[in-house]
Amino acid sequence: MNKYMLTFWNSAAHEADFAELSPEAIQAEIMKWQNWMGTMAAQGKFVSTDALMPIGKTVSTSKHIITDGPFTEGKEIIGGYAIVQATDLDDAVELAKGCPIFETEGRVEVRQIQDFD
Repeated sequence: MNKYMLTFWNSAAHEADFAELSPEAIQAEIMKWQNWMGTMAAQGKFVSTDALMPIGKTVSTSKHIITDGPFTEGKEIIGGYAIVQATDLDDAVELAKGCPIFETEGRVEVRQIQDFD
């Protein structure tokens, strides 16, 4: 089995709308994600996950120029990621298809984690 990173992209507008939900609606959304990840865990394919804060810093060029960002005012933001185990890229894509982010027209980027051993 190989490891794959599923990166969760959504519109900044959706992230702002999420912050305005009632506590009950937030809990319902969280449950959708927990159920999806629980399904992968039951298959022995779930490794880990984390959410990301909407702001940070960007370091670029060989001079290590540091700028503010990414910004929630941007068009899209990465809200988090999951690490899964899958037999191949197609298997990882099948796992990604169950992600609740598609209910809000988000997207999931699926990439294999390179093994240097």
